[in-house]
Amino acid sequence: MSINSIRNLLENAAQSHPDKIAITHNEKTLTYSELILRVNQIALYLQELDLPKGARVGIYAKKDISQVIAILSVLSTDYILVPLTRLLKPEQVQYIISDCDIQCIITDKLKLESIEEIKFDGHIVSIETAGKDIPSFEEIFKYYNKPFNCDINGHDNAVITYSFGLTGTPKGIVISHRNLIDSARVVSQYLELNEHDVISGLLIFNLDYGLNQIFCSLLNKATLALHRFILPNDFFNHVINDEVTVLPLMPVNISQMFDEDLYTPPNIEMFDKVRTITSSGGNVTERMIEDCARTFRSARFYSMHGLTEAFRSTYLDPSQIRIRPDSIGKAIPDVELYVIDEDGKECASRAVGELIHRGGYIYRGFWNAPKETAERFKSVQILKDIVDLSGQLADEIVVASGDYVYKDEEGYFYFVDRRDDMIKTSGFRVSPFEIESVVEKNLPQIQQCAVFGMDNPKIEEEIVMVYSAISEISEKEITFELKKHLATYMVPSRIVYRKSLPLVQSDQNQINKEELKRDLADG
Repeated sequence: MSINSIRNLLENAAQSHPDKIAITHNEKTLTYSELILRVNQIALYLQELDLPKGARVGIYAKKDISQVIAILSVLSTDYILVPLTRLLKPEQVQYIISDCDIQCIITDKLKLESIEEIKFDGHIVSIETAGKDIPSFEEIFKYYNKPFNCDINGHDNAVITYSFGLTGTPKGIVISHRNLIDSARVVSQYLELNEHDVISGLLIFNLDYGLNQIFCSLLNKATLALHRFILPNDFFNHVINDEVTVLPLMPVNISQMFDEDLYTPPNIEMFDKVRTITSSGGNVTERMIEDCARTFRSARFYSMHGLTEAFRSTYLDPSQIRIRPDSIGKAIPDVELYVIDEDGKECASRAVGELIHRGGYIYRGFWNAPKETAERFKSVQILKDIVDLSGQLADEIVVASGDYVYKDEEGYFYFVDRRDDMIKTSGFRVSPFEIESVVEKNLPQIQQCAVFGMDNPKIEEEIVMVYSAISEISEKEITFELKKHLATYMVPSRIVYRKSLPLVQSDQNQINKEELKRDLADG
């Protein structure tokens, strides 16, 4: 058994802390000894399907204890886990099934109809008893009681994650067992996690940030308290009742928590057990930070920045969150970060360039996508003008992230935009993120804002801004305010009001700019 596997963490926790509560969800709990028993039963059944080594197994089910059992069961075999968030539509699930050739799907009774709709012809396992000759967890728990053995290689592929963004045709990123274990170790180190922690399982488990909460819990013999966000008051009850100490969030979660129309100010003394808050997956505003500081007064707030191609690049130390709230921080342990220009030279302080990630936590590449892999995973020679590479490994891989950032004089990094999102207009490169940030800070009556470029032969692209608000705001008023803070060439030439903005189906933190572009192009 490889020491660099999640399976190894599970076995260690079950041996050293058998009676410790591993997972809780509403009124249900599982100890570590109960958890490994259930995992072994499902893993044994999966093994007996006799699929080829490396076969892909999808999990398309609601968040509960059974979903975590399913995840750990697949990771206890030599198959590869493919998480499928329930937010995906049948056609999106069909795309992923076809793209990575999923041969088995673990689902729940509600999603069986979707699986049948896409006419999946592989193995199906239902968490609840569903009839139709489909095996269920309940039946497996009843009949599969033989000893279970496995031998995991830490260098083998473990997970393929997909994130549906704007194009609708994503590429899966391949993550090894070693990647998963290293990610849990580094997060546990800088967050100072321990066995007394109760980690909130609010995040969905389709991407590495959410999955990491499971693995950090195992590594530290902590407790994972599952929760599905519906209303702020339910969430706050989860924090209180489960005695949460570590609260991993995305910015959209923070906005939902403090939604003024739904939010009832809690008794803040009830939240003093929360000692750590983490946020990743989007821009954290000063208001979000203040809301969290006011409510979770004992908590340290860690703002973090990760990549599709590597688990994490930076975190901002809690001592700096009010001093430089816009910063994404400095490199995490075992990572070197560089900002380079188009000629491969290191950028001066505050000059914008591409973020290059060197060191740990780099993933394997994109599934069956050599072109996309080659665009992001580069030879270390890309840093030859910055780093003395004499005696270094010639085949070392670094990540050319596609993120445009800059570094200040004290070494703190600041995100500017994605390379693919930059607008080229009148000979200038313009960051939509920079314009959106100005709107957010100086036009509080605007609820949501999306800035993007649209073809204009005269200037290459024109800058378009679409916003939502309680009522339409004078275009002159918006332009007047933006001109105070932006260069003339950065002020949108077209400003459009919408009552609401469309969101990406599988990421409610992201406005669907492609849909807005199509709507505007169609008139």
